[in-house]
Amino acid sequence: MNFATLLFLFVFLPLCVGCYLFTEKIRYRNAVLLTFSMIFYAWGNPTNLLLLLLSAAVNFLLARSIDANRGNRWCKGSLVLALVYNIGMLAVFKYTGFVVENINSFFGTSLPLVNAKELLPLGISFYTFQILSYVIDVYWEKVPVQKDFSKLLLYISLFPQLVAGPIVRYSTIADEIDCRESKLTDLCEGFSRLIVGLAKKVVLANTLSYIAQTYLTDTIGTSSVVATWVGVISYSMQVYFDFSGYSDMAIGMGRIFGFHFDENFNYPFMCRSIQEFWQRWHISLGSFFRDYLLYLPIFGKRRQWLSLFLVWFTTGLWHGASWNYIAWGLYFGLFIFIEQKLGKRVLKRIPDVIMHIYNKIVILIGFGIFYYEDSKTLGSFFSSMGTYFGNLFGFSGNGFYRAGEFTSGPYNEDLLSSVYLMKFIWIFLLALLFCFPVLPAVKKWVKQCKGSVQAVAQVASAVACVGLLALCAVMLISSKNNPFLYFNF
Repeated sequence: MNFATLLFLFVFLPLCVGCYLFTEKIRYRNAVLLTFSMIFYAWGNPTNLLLLLLSAAVNFLLARSIDANRGNRWCKGSLVLALVYNIGMLAVFKYTGFVVENINSFFGTSLPLVNAKELLPLGISFYTFQILSYVIDVYWEKVPVQKDFSKLLLYISLFPQLVAGPIVRYSTIADEIDCRESKLTDLCEGFSRLIVGLAKKVVLANTLSYIAQTYLTDTIGTSSVVATWVGVISYSMQVYFDFSGYSDMAIGMGRIFGFHFDENFNYPFMCRSIQEFWQRWHISLGSFFRDYLLYLPIFGKRRQWLSLFLVWFTTGLWHGASWNYIAWGLYFGLFIFIEQKLGKRVLKRIPDVIMHIYNKIVILIGFGIFYYEDSKTLGSFFSSMGTYFGNLFGFSGNGFYRAGEFTSGPYNEDLLSSVYLMKFIWIFLLALLFCFPVLPAVKKWVKQCKGSVQAVAQVASAVACVGLLALCAVMLISSKNNPFLYFNF
């Protein structure tokens, strides 16, 4: 089930919230959330629910085994089994098709191909990492083992963050599973955060996707430098508003039910360096690799840079079974390695303007690599990248700005005077504006004002939320392009 649908917004969620608020005792409220989470995940493909239940049961038993066998070999053995099972399940369901296709390509074999999208259970990358973090933390004695299976299942399957994160640590919500409140302020702030996230997705991300599709796919063979950069900028903002919008909706719904999830985005395009960008982008994934992989002495202290590239190889591979994701991860790993070698003192001496220009160019080029997800074999990857970089830097022969007609694609007009581009120009500019912390600045200003201004601001905020919800509902009625990008991961 998709958050950005009329069925979810006006049927599923109100029903869930109503049943939740109707009950008072925490165990009944947990039962309501667990029931609706099962329905949410089973919607459209009940088989996925069986796999989720199996993973929850296996890890519940292995975590109990770790806790019961402290000090003997079965403790570490149970951890190893948990790692093998979880990583193995992820590898089988997510990467089988990729491996088979590349074996056929390299060796000329004709092994039967597997449709990865049909095989891949929804959200498996996210809930697998949540389960792993729980089991490892139990082994490290950072969290107590959960002895009630229903409570662990609730943690794993909680529908606001089940399908596309953020990756919530068990320690973050362990206490709230047993004791939490949903006050009026929680409901108001939760619903407003939910609506803002919905608007990011429906109004901004969905519209930006049309621009990105046109200039990065429909006209890829004939795009000028300007057209390609417009497409890359549009796609970068599309991914940001799509994923941060989902995270906002998840955090908002969690707040409605009394849970406080950690932030997953912190205006990443405000960064001064590539390292800072990744401290602000998909924070839950970055912190997972930092805490569970980066500082493990796999290659020894003298070869820590190998651990760094392992993390970024893994980060790329986590995003999908395609060479472009691997290249994308290693690409960012390379720039982070360079920045670490230069050191903080050197980077601080470089003027802010130069640092911002440098990192924005690197980030945008990286999102272009991220876009071409059909690079299942090295041949198709190099072909896509050759065309992409040729267009990006003018090596393709299409020129910096080509005033002639596009020879492919639905819009045969000059780029800068295109009715198509002008149709979405205000959304494009609005998206650029909201890449910066506009809303936090307004909220900070309101808090500093007197009571009358705050009262007016609260009314205006409520009216704006109602208006945004109505606008999103109207757009969803006619929308044909509405999937969350990170559902694929």
